[in-house]
Parts: sequence; C-alpha cells; structure tokens
Amino acid sequence: MNASQSDAQLVDAQSVRRSPLARLLRALSLTLVTVLVLTATAAGSGYAAQQWWAGRSSHPVGGASGAQTTSGPGAQADSAEHATPAAVPSAATSEAPEAASGASEPNPEPELAPEPALWSAGDTGEGVRVLQARLIQIDWLPGPVTGSYDPATVEAVRGFQAKREIPVTGEVDRRTLQRLQAMTYPPTHEQLYNLPAQPGQLDPRCSYGRVLCVDKSSRSLRWVIDGAVQATYDARFGSDKLPTREGEFHVYLKSRDHVSRLYDTSMPLAMFFSGGQAVHYSPDFAANGYSGASHGCVNIRDHDGITWLFDQVEVGDRVVVYWS
Repeated sequence: MNASQSDAQLVDAQSVRRSPLARLLRALSLTLVTVLVLTATAAGSGYAAQQWWAGRSSHPVGGASGAQTTSGPGAQADSAEHATPAAVPSAATSEAPEAASGASEPNPEPELAPEPALWSAGDTGEGVRVLQARLIQIDWLPGPVTGSYDPATVEAVRGFQAKREIPVTGEVDRRTLQRLQAMTYPPTHEQLYNLPAQPGQLDPRCSYGRVLCVDKSSRSLRWVIDGAVQATYDARFGSDKLPTREGEFHVYLKSRDHVSRLYDTSMPLAMFFSGGQAVHYSPDFAANGYSGASHGCVNIRDHDGITWLFDQVEVGDRVVVYWS
C-alpha cells in the first residue's frame, strides 16, 4: 500500500466518525455502560445496608455503645447491668414507671393513739408507789413517794411522755410504762418508803484512807474517808461488751473538761483510775437513766454532787470497784 492509499483510508475513517449515525451509536453505548455501572453500584449498596441493619438488629436499642464489641468478665457484668429492652417503649410505657414509683411511696406514719390507762389520777396502791419511785430515779418527780396518783404525778407523767413523743395524757399506759421501765431499775425498799438509802456493805478495802468506793450491786458510788461515808451517788457502768473493771486502783489523772478522743464524747469532771476508764459526769445518764450504758466508765448523773466531789478527790486517792 502506497502513501496516497493510506491517506485516503484515514480520511474515510474520520468521515465515518463525524457522521450523525456514528455519533448516535457512540452516545447510546456510553449511556448503556453508565446504566450498567449504576445498577451494579446500587446492588452492592443494598447488600451492604442489609448487612449493616442485620448487625444493628442483633444489639439492644440504646445508643452507640450497643454497637461496640467487648469481651471479658468486666464487659459481661457491665452489659448485664446496663442492658436495655430490645423494643423502644411507647409514650404510655415510658410513663408507667413514674406512675408506679408514685404508688410505691410509703404512706406517712399515723399518729400514735393513747392506749388504755393502767394508772391515772386518783388511783392508789403499790403500783402507783413503784411508778413514783421510778419517776424520782430520773428526776421527773421531786418526791416523796406517796402511793397516790396526785396532781404532781400527773404533771411528771405528762412531761415524761412529751419528751419521748408519747401521746401526752398524764395517764400511764403500756407504752409509757415500758419506756419508763427501760430507763430505770426496780426501786429498793428504801426508795418505795422514803427511807435513807442503804447501799450494800462497804468492801473492807474501803474502811481506811480516802476511797471512791464503787458498788456494782447497789449501783452506787460512795466517797469514804477512813471508813466514814461522806457522800453517796447513783452510778451507771459499762455494758457486757465494755465492762467496768473491778479491783483496786488509784486516781492517776483529773480532767475537768475532758473529751474522749476514742469516742468523741464529752467526759466532764473526769477522774481516771484504769486506762481510759474514769469516774465522770454523764449528761446521757442524767437524761435517760439506766436505759443505756457507759463505755466502761463510772457514770454519775448528779452534776452538782460530782462537781463537789471532783474538788475533794486528789490524784493518788484509791478507787475500789466491787460487788457487795
């Protein structure tokens, strides 16, 4: 083939490409290719979306953390604690817990109603005598014991009830009696008949020198000098778990305004005799009587009395704790 023939063929080919029919066929071919590509892309996207939705539906509804994958005991515990229902609750369902919580709120406690009276104004007898003696023990009744439920006894009972949020009637019902018994001890014969107190016999170790003589049997402390009793006080002791130690000791420290670092409680007019145990004034004993116990100390409830005693006792004086 010569050069002139090649040039002729090139011109013929270019003429064909420029013809309208050739341009139409070329446009249709490009359109068909484009449609096929778009169809394939859409099919792939639909499959991916299907797989994504399948993965989402296998997790509880409840935020992005539901799509994360974790492993190990900590993750299992966390997922068990924070799992949420698979279905989104409706508006009515979401309001149900609020309504339920409102229904479960406890009702206010009803006010206490007075119970039938065991003793009341005008009554007489041994029961009234015991009642009066117990009221005297905790300084609600000035005394004496009369065995007659008189106006002074009514007022004493009313005050006792008011302080302890018992219906204030001035009459002794079961609730009032039980509270009073918890705060006091059975009256002695001397207390019932206004006789001088007769604590148990003095321990022989209290018969000489200067001694704080502490008798657990009669719940008393006596200040004794050379066998002569100078003063007597009601005393309260430690519990079974924290008992007041028994034996002979000496006062080794006096502290007028002491505060316990161990229990963070006030111990006014403290006279220490054994480690952290001391004879001291107790506001709780004065207010609540024998319903409680000390942490091992000898509690005194007569503030004026122990104030006087604190000034009499000297470091080195003996302390004897015993059962008579």
